[in-house]
Formats: sequence, C-alpha cells, structure tokens
Amino acid sequence: MPTHPLTMLCLASYEKGAEFMREAKRQGWRVYLVTSESIRDAAWPRESLDDIFLMPDENKKWRLNDVILGVSYLARTHRLDRIVALDDFDVEIGAALREHLRIPGMGETTARYFRDKLAMRARAREYGVPVPPFTPVFNDEVVNAYLAEVPGPWLVKPRSEASTIGIKRTSSPDEVWEILNQLGDRRSYHLLEKFLPGDVYHVDSIVSEREVVFAAVSKYARPPIEVMHDGDVFATRTVEYGSEDEQQLLEFNRRVLKAMGLVRGASHTEFIKSHADGTFYFLETSARVGGANIVELVEAATGVNLWAEWARLECAEPPETYRPPQGRREYAGLIISLARQEWPDTSAYNDPEVVWRLNKAFHAGLIVKSPDYGRVSRLLDDYMARFRVDFFTRQPVPERPTA
Repeated sequence: MPTHPLTMLCLASYEKGAEFMREAKRQGWRVYLVTSESIRDAAWPRESLDDIFLMPDENKKWRLNDVILGVSYLARTHRLDRIVALDDFDVEIGAALREHLRIPGMGETTARYFRDKLAMRARAREYGVPVPPFTPVFNDEVVNAYLAEVPGPWLVKPRSEASTIGIKRTSSPDEVWEILNQLGDRRSYHLLEKFLPGDVYHVDSIVSEREVVFAAVSKYARPPIEVMHDGDVFATRTVEYGSEDEQQLLEFNRRVLKAMGLVRGASHTEFIKSHADGTFYFLETSARVGGANIVELVEAATGVNLWAEWARLECAEPPETYRPPQGRREYAGLIISLARQEWPDTSAYNDPEVVWRLNKAFHAGLIVKSPDYGRVSRLLDDYMARFRVDFFTRQPVPERPTA
C-alpha cells in the first residue's frame, strides 16, 4: 500500500464531473482539478477540491504542450497517482500526460480507440461487431470506389468530435466531393459512412479489470443527429429488462469494450438498430460517462450514480478490491428541450413519477421513473408532445459543444 497521501488529478475542459470529485474526496484522496480559465467561476465542488489549476483556452480547447509543461511543473511538488479525463475532449490529453509522467492508466494508443471514430470502427469490425459501411477519405480513388459501391445517403463525420457536432448528411457524390474539397487540409480528419435510418440506443457502463461489471441500456426517442439537425425535443428511456434488444446490446457492448481495450473506467456506447434489416450496428464509444444528463437517467432507474461509481473504481487500491454496485431494476425516462423562456416553469408536469428537474437557463427538462415500463413510456410520449408546445425552440447547430 502507498505510504504517501493518494492524489487524483482531474481534467475538465468543460464543466463536468462534480460528483466524481466529491466521491474521490469521500474516498480519502487529495483531489486536484485542471480546468479552462474561461469557466473558472463554474459551480465546481470546491469543498471537495484541494486546489484548482487553470489552463488558457480558446473555446475550451487547450494547447497540449502547455498542459504537459504545467502538470509536469505541478508534479515537482505533488505526487500524482491518477489522472482522470472527465470529458470526451480531455481523453487524449489525459493519455498524453500519463505517457509523459509514466502514470498508470490508459495510454495514447488505447485512447485513440475512444476518440477516433475511424479507428474505433475499424477495430470493432475486426472483432466481428457490425458497423455501417464506411471508408477513410485519404485517397480519391478509394472514395470514388466507395461511392460507386455503397448507395447513399452518406454522412461525412469528423473523426474526433463528440456527439453529432460537425456531421454533414449528403445525398449525391457531388455533394460529398463538395464537402471534402471545402475541408481542404482538414479532410483527412474525417470519414465517410452510410446513413442508416434506425433507432439509436446507448449502453452506459462501468468496466473493472476488462470486465463490464455494470451496464444500463436505453433508447433515444429520436436519433440524436435528427434532434440536433432537424430540431426537436431530446428524450431517452431505459429499455425493458430481459428483452431481446437489451440482451443483444449487452453482449455487443461487452465485445466493443473488450475490442477497444478498456481496462477500467466508465463508458457510453451507441448502437443503431437498422429499420431495413433489424441488425444492431455499432456507432461510437467513449471512455467517460454520457452527457445530456444521462447520468441522472441511469441513477433514477438503477440507483447507481455513474460519476460516483467511476470515482470509487479509480480510488480502489489495489484496483482488484473494487466491488461493483447492485443496482435496482426500475425504469426511467429523460426529456430535455431548448426553451423560449429563460427559466421555464415545469410545475404543470406534476405526476408523482417526476423525480428530477433540470435547472438551466433556456432549457426545460425532467426525469420520470416507475417500476412500470409502460407508465414511463406513456408519460414520456405525453410530455414530449407538451414540451413542443410549451417550451421548444431551436437554434443553429454549434460547431463545438457549448456546455
């Protein structure tokens, strides 16, 4: 056992992971936070932090060399035992820091599978997980052969963005080439993929010593790309326990995370069930908890807070002593909408199943839970229709996440 106080360094370029930091402090660790200077005054859990260090940022983006130099200077006087990246955009920086300082945890090669959509698709396919037909876009001849062989429509996707940011839907080869030419030198940082109409699911997991020890399966009401680009209310709900969809997705999720090489941590993985053939296809995975308040959805249904559980896992010393949670098996539904009002009033949504409300300017949101899957589904469908009338508005798709 270590004889010095154990220290956790958390990276959060966006405001994320407060409950992770609180739990790490409850576990007796010293907790340091590196965050963006532009959000220095965010609602960080300062009572649980031993110190906060600020990085100069441009729209939450950090220069890698600045981070390495800054954290290396910190390491002169602080022994760092864990480095944890709390947001998708921090995964690669966390891996580079671990490599530079020789701190245990995910290195740069493995991190690539959780940030690079081209790498993760190729890896999943190698392990027998179905993926939509795709191609890199490095070579003109290869792109033309793909367009001739794979019917449209197609998606031009950034390889390292999060969520649906930067995705362009195209319906003709000329459109594809127009986008690729506009990308210029950024073209190689994208891939081309067939657009598959279908229902999108997500599996939110805790992995310990390469085994998925906790997983919750949920289904979006509409695919996130449609919500983002067409404009609609966002909603997702847990799927029926023991259903064929749940069992298939738990197995595919296990295979995906094994293929990507996740040793321990949290993950949010997405699949699409094709309307054409009913097959589940892998879309993307990550080495962090899901955004869009999915943590609160999972906690409502299972009693497990993924941020806190991830912290308990990271703090286990030695790692083999970690014991996974025994979650309950209820159902929950989450609904979120951009709102016309600065502080929308959701008090009219007063069914007893409402267990959580979003407190965020120009957003309306809530969670319902029940032991009855049908009750959750009926409430969510009703609330979505009402949200569209009471609150919904839309705005242009951002180039990067705003929160």
